[in-house]
Amino acid sequence: MGQIDAYGDPGTPDCRSGGRYLWWLVRIQPGRSAAGALLASVWFVLMALAPYLLARAIDDGLEPGDRAALIGWSAALLGLGAFNAWLGIMRHRTMTRLRMDANFRTVKVVVGHAVRLGAALSRRVGAGEVVTIGVGDVQTISGSLTVVGPGVGALVAYMVVAGLLLTLSPLLAGVVLLGIPVIAVIAGPLLGRLQSTETTYRERQSVLTARIGDLASGLRVLNGLGGKGLVADAFHRDSQRLRAQGYRVGAVTSWLQALGIGLPTVFLAVVTWLAARLAAQGQLTIGELVSVYGYVAVLVPMVAFFVECGYGISRGLVAARRVAAFLRLEPAADHGTRDAPAEPSVLHDPESGVRVPPGRLTALAGARPAESAAVIDRLGRYAESAATWGGVRLDEIRLAQIRERILVADNEADLFAGTLRELVSGSRDPAEEDFARAVHAAAADDIVQGLPDGLDSAVDAQGRSLSGGQRQRVRLVRALLAEPEVLLAVEPTSALDAHTEAAVADRLRAERAGRTTVVTSTSPLVLDRADTVFYLVEGKVVASGSHHRLLDEEPGYRALVARDEDGDGDLDGEADAVADGDADTVGDADTVGDVDAGVGEAVR
Repeated sequence: MGQIDAYGDPGTPDCRSGGRYLWWLVRIQPGRSAAGALLASVWFVLMALAPYLLARAIDDGLEPGDRAALIGWSAALLGLGAFNAWLGIMRHRTMTRLRMDANFRTVKVVVGHAVRLGAALSRRVGAGEVVTIGVGDVQTISGSLTVVGPGVGALVAYMVVAGLLLTLSPLLAGVVLLGIPVIAVIAGPLLGRLQSTETTYRERQSVLTARIGDLASGLRVLNGLGGKGLVADAFHRDSQRLRAQGYRVGAVTSWLQALGIGLPTVFLAVVTWLAARLAAQGQLTIGELVSVYGYVAVLVPMVAFFVECGYGISRGLVAARRVAAFLRLEPAADHGTRDAPAEPSVLHDPESGVRVPPGRLTALAGARPAESAAVIDRLGRYAESAATWGGVRLDEIRLAQIRERILVADNEADLFAGTLRELVSGSRDPAEEDFARAVHAAAADDIVQGLPDGLDSAVDAQGRSLSGGQRQRVRLVRALLAEPEVLLAVEPTSALDAHTEAAVADRLRAERAGRTTVVTSTSPLVLDRADTVFYLVEGKVVASGSHHRLLDEEPGYRALVARDEDGDGDLDGEADAVADGDADTVGDADTVGDVDAGVGEAVR
């Protein structure tokens, strides 16, 4: 029975609860699950039969001195051991395949759902949550399925041993049958406590994982701002809280593991003591007493396995609930039934008051970048709103048509591993002249020329082999190659030095001439090139017009732009670029002088 097809359909998971998800993983591979349970049951039962054969060898062969009977029973015991060893190998192989299938299947459904969520993923769940699911929860879920094989087998063998003991002494059989409920009563509260502490631990782990990602991606910026120590202190506090919670989980786990060994040993010591008493009273033969000792030796790992299975299922349910909750997330609902405007039309966001005319370059300037980005999200229909396109609400227009004609270019959009050509092409197959034009418009010629194989050079995931400014320009190249009717770009030049930023602003205006383009920025070099600038305060438009008009008439806008000119408004990008040590950020004295003059002219 082969593993799950890497390119096949993993099936439709049952996400109603963690338990149902685990049961789905069992049902989706019924043959392997049944084989694992059967092999484990036979394996455990044959282990339990070994003491019976040993008792027969003693009572029928050794004690009366019957050599033939002794050899016969001994041979049967040897054959049983050899056959059971083979069964153990097959059981292990089957259960490994069962667990690996559950592992890969969970990975596939999680990755597939993340793809379906698309851009809504980062808006619905943190990156740390996804990483925690992929790194820890998937393994925990697959490990919990051990109960399907050895768990079922241990239960079957337990009942067989109880039946064998019943033929020797009803008292011994009764003690054995009552043992499991007693252990369940003792260990049950600890399993509930483990689920609670494990859930809290996983939640804190996902938060800390997200913080690690944010810290790593923004380390250069933090260095430039002098805020690395502050964030490091916050990370230290969070990690200490996570460690304390880990100790709580460890404390419960240690008690469960101790009970898993201690309780069965104490419980079965009682069985052994009772058997010895019965043998002393003449109610059991020597062979039967030896068989009871053998049954006890077999029962100890079985009973311990029940506790271990409870521990594994408890942790598996916590992990499965997290996976199920993630899979229940739905992408933005498409209730649209109307067609998009046939011609380029006005985009309007009533919440902010932004009205974007078609075919022009529009800029949104606000002291809080998140507020400008929120307007972009509404205009791109990534957030519920009353935004309209050509007088028709965006949520009434078919989503596929919106995605085809309106592109939101986030400055933190993912960059996937591959060649630079594949990275910027997307689903299209642009001609070489299209590549050249987009690369030039994004002022990314030096990036292509600096790579060993140009556009065919390999780029690491998330562009880790590139600097911050280079990643931003690569994202812009990708957006321009898509050639959308409407381009909504969030801070497309924030990580660039002034000289490169001025070049990008000029070329972007020329490249997008006659098409609708909206950018968010507080850089005077970008705002000076815009046809219309909307000045936002608390997410609302307080003034609009040309850059120079707003400088003359709006003191708040003038202060915002002047702050940016001094370097404070764009400090993130500057710090990132400087820390990269990039050629983008280092110019000769003449260039710097020209830039300063250009910035001053733009502000004036």
